[in-house]
Amino acid sequence: MERMDDILGYPNLKIYQDSLYFSFSLDSIVLANYSTIRHRDHKIIDFCTGNGVIPLILSRRCDKSIEGVEIQEKLYDLACRSVAYNQLEDRIHLTCQDVKDFSQDPSHLNQYDLVLCNPPYFPDLEESTKNLSYEKRIARHEILIDLDTICDCAKKVLKEHGNFCMIHRADRLMDILSAFRNHDLEPKRVKFIHEKIDKESFLVLVEGQRKGSVGLKIDKPLILYQDDGSMTDEYQRLQVEVIK
Repeated sequence: MERMDDILGYPNLKIYQDSLYFSFSLDSIVLANYSTIRHRDHKIIDFCTGNGVIPLILSRRCDKSIEGVEIQEKLYDLACRSVAYNQLEDRIHLTCQDVKDFSQDPSHLNQYDLVLCNPPYFPDLEESTKNLSYEKRIARHEILIDLDTICDCAKKVLKEHGNFCMIHRADRLMDILSAFRNHDLEPKRVKFIHEKIDKESFLVLVEGQRKGSVGLKIDKPLILYQDDGSMTDEYQRLQVEVIK
């Protein structure tokens, strides 16, 4: 069922969503809020943009040109309608296309200062537990695109010293770092997300730079809840519920 929701923490910013598809959750909010946007960055693109929540939030963080690429036509349509409703057509430009095809277009090569991606998290294994909905399966599992390919696509469209920022499951950190380096995206920053300070991390934000110098910064972690179960001040400012 289709609905219009608030993007919490952002007054007057609305988004169309559909219960047949994944709604935005903490991972997208973290990526949109904690990715580094440099003063010199002019062109930003969000791979696998879904219903467009990341470009919408980024429009409140900066005045840059923001693009999004989404392969699913229904999600693309929802994103376009959200952009129009919020009167952001002059700032946000969306494309309904496979990221692999988009990154091979000569007009897109070496054009972007920042690429973001909240990708499918789980390898497409025969024994994987999968949602019956194909739309949700391709959002969660690496059926149409995998981690290595996403990094290759990011490398192609990034300018030299452009940044790639990804949110992913913390237990795939070694896969992420390996994929970054395999595609000349030098890991520069890691930020872990924990439910509580004494709980293991379940999400991780990783930033890399195309042809960047060696040097990795481990950022202050994002802790969601205090020992008494109340939200931390930092998490409260994000105003979203954790969806694991």
